[in-house]
Amino acid sequence: MADPADLITWYGDPAPTPGRSVLVHAFTGFLDAAGATAMAAKLLQSREPRLLATIDPDQVLDYRARRPVLTFVQDHFAAVDMPQIALHEVTDAAGTPFLLLTGPEPDYQWQRFSAAILDMVRRTGTQTTVGLSAIPWPAPHTRPLGVTIHGNDPSVVSNPFPMATNIQVPGHIGGLLELNLGQAGERALGIATHVPHYLSQFEYPTAAISTLEALSSITGLQLPVDELRAPASRAEGEIAQQLQNNEEFVTIVRALEQQYDQMAALRTSAPASVGSDLAPDGEVPSGDEIAAQVEQFLAQMHERESGDSPE
Repeated sequence: MADPADLITWYGDPAPTPGRSVLVHAFTGFLDAAGATAMAAKLLQSREPRLLATIDPDQVLDYRARRPVLTFVQDHFAAVDMPQIALHEVTDAAGTPFLLLTGPEPDYQWQRFSAAILDMVRRTGTQTTVGLSAIPWPAPHTRPLGVTIHGNDPSVVSNPFPMATNIQVPGHIGGLLELNLGQAGERALGIATHVPHYLSQFEYPTAAISTLEALSSITGLQLPVDELRAPASRAEGEIAQQLQNNEEFVTIVRALEQQYDQMAALRTSAPASVGSDLAPDGEVPSGDEIAAQVEQFLAQMHERESGDSPE
């Protein structure tokens, strides 16, 4: 493997800065249901970001898979918007600095890329890395969105929707970074926001809000989530209109609401009589069944990414 450090071009001093201990990585592409990760990253990057480093895109991106946009003016090409994977130093609402690594998910050299990020983490004195992702989930938008916090620090890891089994999902760079950084002895965490699967192809600011609130809760950063409240309210209104005009949509949402409420009752140790009233025919989905649904949704996303799906 070629030297991972050669992938990085530094534009500023990577030496540790007092008070700067967190690196957030947010890659667009595969695990970005409803654009939640992209929206969260854009908001984080809105407070006068300072460019610290970039990753050589020619080494890790497939331009034919996601072609750069060229601008043609009258009789000539005038500009090109090349994709970039960049590390910025940004600040939260209280002025606390942290690092933000954003860009499209790499197509090539994942192991070398991961080793380069480990080098980046150690050069910058990062103490905690947090990966952002948003996954399609069998849940209704009319209930609070779930968020799973995972990683190698038991004091912050939480799973409000525990699985009764292990599941296998298509690989993604955020998960690989968490794995490799953790194995290297770094504190590596991840946030997976549960996006109603029927909204995964549309922008859903509520999911970005949940992502940022979870990030704030585990890092102590003060993040400007209120800027997304108005867009989220508009999106919820548009969804409500769709519900009024689509009986099939209504049926799906009601079924998911019933499933969500049944599982919520079981998690709060509801009396047996309440559980039987909610599911008189014993149709409460098991952890294995929910895991299978999630695995199926992720597999379908992988098929769309790879072009294997007929859709």
